[in-house]
Amino acid sequence: MPIKRNIVDISKFNKKAQLPYELRRQDFQMAMQDVYDFFYDVNAHLTGKGLQRLDDTLRPAIMSGVLSDMLTASLAKHSRVLTENAYFNGHPDLIVQGVYADNAVKAGTEGVEVKTTRKAGGAVDTHGAREQWMCVFVYMVDTDSEPALDRAPMTFTEIYLGKVTMNDFRKNPRGELGTRTATLHKDGIRKLRDSWIYRL
Repeated sequence: MPIKRNIVDISKFNKKAQLPYELRRQDFQMAMQDVYDFFYDVNAHLTGKGLQRLDDTLRPAIMSGVLSDMLTASLAKHSRVLTENAYFNGHPDLIVQGVYADNAVKAGTEGVEVKTTRKAGGAVDTHGAREQWMCVFVYMVDTDSEPALDRAPMTFTEIYLGKVTMNDFRKNPRGELGTRTATLHKDGIRKLRDSWIYRL
C-alpha cells in the first residue's frame, strides 16, 4: 500500500495576519510543502525497501531539530528579504539580507527565530529570554496507527509568528547539569497565539 502524500490546506491560513519583513502567506505554504514533499520522497523510498518511515525512526528532539533547519532553509529560499544566518548556532535563524557582515551574526535583532514543537498552542523552550520575532511551527506525527503503512504523514497543525519581549518569558529552573532555558509565560504565549498564521 503506497504511503500518503501531504498537501498544505491553504484555506487554513489567517488572511488577516500581519507579517514582518515582507513575508507572505505563500512563503509559509511553500516551506511546509517543501518539507512534506521531502518526507514523502524519503518515506516512499524507505518503505519501498521494507524499512520504517523517517517519522518512526527519529527521536522527537531530533525530529524537531531537522524540521527547524528545513523550514529555516526553505523560508530563506522563498522569502523576499530574509536569508539564513550563516553564523553557526547564531540568533535569529533568519536575518535580513545585508544588515550583518557576510549575513552572519552571533546575536542579532533583525530577523526571525524559527522553532518547532509537538505541543499544541506553540509553547516551546528557548535558550534565553530576549526580544525577538518568534515563529513556532506545531506539528503532529502519527506513530500509533496500525499497520504502520496506514499512518498519517507528518502534519503541521499550527503556525504562530509574533514579536515577544524579555518580559514575556519565565525562566525554567534546572539542576546543576541542566541547560537553563526560558519559556513564554501565560500572557506571553497568549500574545504569540493572537498572532497565528495557520491553524488546522
